Amino acid sequence: MNTATRISEQNNKVVVTFLNLLLADEYVLYTKTRTAHWNVDGANYFETHVFLENQFNEIDFIIDDLAEQIRSHGHFALGSLKDFLSIAQMGEDNYDFANSGKVFETLLNDHETIIRIIQHEIFSISVNLKDIETANFVAGIMERHKKMARLLSMFLAEPDYKMNTSVLSSINQLAERQD
Repeated sequence: MNTATRISEQNNKVVVTFLNLLLADEYVLYTKTRTAHWNVDGANYFETHVFLENQFNEIDFIIDDLAEQIRSHGHFALGSLKDFLSIAQMGEDNYDFANSGKVFETLLNDHETIIRIIQHEIFSISVNLKDIETANFVAGIMERHKKMARLLSMFLAEPDYKMNTSVLSSINQLAERQD
């Protein structure tokens, strides 16, 4: 029995395998979001740029949390791009950056894919593998993706949205703190 997680060693291996699969998908989504941040332009460039930066920063925190969760199970987190791409469940799409709406749709679909993956596995992790701690942990990740997906949906619904000055001021302050 693994003392760090209080589940059997066999169950621990299954949980860590799932966490590494999720880590791979998160890393692919992080890379896609970061690439969109670098390349998307248009009338609302600044707002879009900051929005995507906030999205990839949130995914970066998720990636770090996942790696730490894997380590808490006594295993090493995957860390090579080759490993991530070999097990990721989502594709590494090439974007048409001239169509930012399509880029956002792809990112939204990827968040929804991660949400479905977690929804599919969470019961098994909790009940069958008897790892309530990890089930709660991935439920938190799922909620973070739901929020990011809602924000992407709002961005897609209002592609020509102009931010008011108070929102723009808040974004500028956030950007200054990140520098």
